[in-house]
Amino acid sequence: MDRKNIDKLINGAANFNINLSMFHVEQFEKYFKLLIEWNEKINLTSITDEGDVITKHFLDSLSVFKSGKITGNENIIDIGTGAGFPSIPLKIVFPNIKLTLLDSINKRIVFLEEVIDKLNLENIYTVHGRAEDYGNKVNFREKYDLSVSRAVASLNILAEYCIPFVTVNGYFIAMKGPSIEEELKLSKNAIKTLGGVVENVVDVVIPYTEIMHKLVIVKKKIKTQSIYPRKPKFINKKPL
Repeated sequence: MDRKNIDKLINGAANFNINLSMFHVEQFEKYFKLLIEWNEKINLTSITDEGDVITKHFLDSLSVFKSGKITGNENIIDIGTGAGFPSIPLKIVFPNIKLTLLDSINKRIVFLEEVIDKLNLENIYTVHGRAEDYGNKVNFREKYDLSVSRAVASLNILAEYCIPFVTVNGYFIAMKGPSIEEELKLSKNAIKTLGGVVENVVDVVIPYTEIMHKLVIVKKKIKTQSIYPRKPKFINKKPL
């Protein structure tokens, strides 16, 4: 990274009260190089400019810290992680997080395993599979302090994929766009049915951009009924 982008990363993270060392910067640089290298083989991102990756992927991912639910020791699952966002940037900064990366496309999992290897990340696990399947497995269901997702799906649909993984008194954090009011209304029944309640909606502005989004923070109050998550055809065609 050149000095300009190093400053963008460090100062941008500082906007979220995250202090980055040069070791962190080196880790992000390795991650960026792997992302670009692999992006020539498989579709990981349409964003390839280094400065844009810093803002739209790295800083965007670190914005989850604004939720106030990450202290650095949580057990977190990232649903539909794709190229590792938001979880790998969080893991770089908070190495004691125990992390599970779940994605349905195996090529992405292979990429993530190389990132884990090259960055020497520990207590991080990759899972090739679908949320609706693993949300019903005993080793995954209601085992996580936090479930996070940057996946593009309506909140009422995303909730059914993500909340079953969360332990009672844990949290589901959804990274959503700036206009969330209607989506929140439509998801009220789904979130309640799955055992959750919207605790807070946090406004986020990504440093060095005009990008604004919301962190929807859902607290899980009671266990999710065993019939959820349903099969995708029901989740998508008949949302809760």
